[in-house]
Amino acid sequence: MTTTLRDAPPHVDWPVRGRFDLARSIGFGFGGRLAASGDTMRLAFVLDGYAAQVGVAATQPAPDLVRFEVVGDVDPERAAAQAARVLSLDEDATGYDRMVDRDPLLRAAYDERPGLRPPLFHSAYEALVWAVLSARRPTEQMREIRDRLSRAHGRVLDVAGKTVAALPTPEQLLAVRSFPGIPDVKLRRMHAIAAAARDGRLDTEALRMRDVADVGAELRGFEGIGPFYAELVTVRALGHTDVLPATEPRVMAATAARLGREPLSPTDFAEVAEAWRPWRTWACVALRAAA
Repeated sequence: MTTTLRDAPPHVDWPVRGRFDLARSIGFGFGGRLAASGDTMRLAFVLDGYAAQVGVAATQPAPDLVRFEVVGDVDPERAAAQAARVLSLDEDATGYDRMVDRDPLLRAAYDERPGLRPPLFHSAYEALVWAVLSARRPTEQMREIRDRLSRAHGRVLDVAGKTVAALPTPEQLLAVRSFPGIPDVKLRRMHAIAAAARDGRLDTEALRMRDVADVGAELRGFEGIGPFYAELVTVRALGHTDVLPATEPRVMAATAARLGREPLSPTDFAEVAEAWRPWRTWACVALRAAA
């Protein structure tokens, strides 16, 4: 439900199905996202369709409710739905909760960060841009460059009293001819991704409906996107609940440590993970986060 108060941005109340603690998502850093603290999660992203940017402030006034305050001249419901996907709130997690409760290994890991659901990249487009930027470069350095790029060529929004910069839209990115800290080869690769997003080939919801292996193979067609970064998109941008990571050794190591079975072969890991269907992605995030 969308509500607008006088002189306040519209907000959408999103029902939470299953356990969720927003503070865990706020404090969870991955990729180019910094872990933060407080009771408000501030997001700024390119809205699905990739023609405009939006800011969203997420709060959790009750265990079964998350409130999205929307900043920008966009449909609040669309912005809230995308923010919900980013926080994995578009899924009914009651089945996941039951699986965790009956699996001693997962329960022990989950109890390290109770209420955590996998936070995702804002979209396939933003995940691929980050993949190109961060490849073989220090994460902190490229996070700063992405922020400078967003402030110079994207959009800066005031979200819950703080300024947050959203990445350039594909059209805006294609207009960037050079930028300090981004080599020409990386900018060329980012332009290819932006062109694909502009032309409708990186629609996150559409990719989500397709076969994971087919999408991964298609993403590897972009220059600079190998198996690791293709999986980054399919696992951490599309929001699948049951994709078993194949290029993330830290998840396998975390599982082996808890089982006391080091080293754990990929085959052994896959056999252990069979018990976690249809929540293998979420289970792996819980294990990695606990480690």
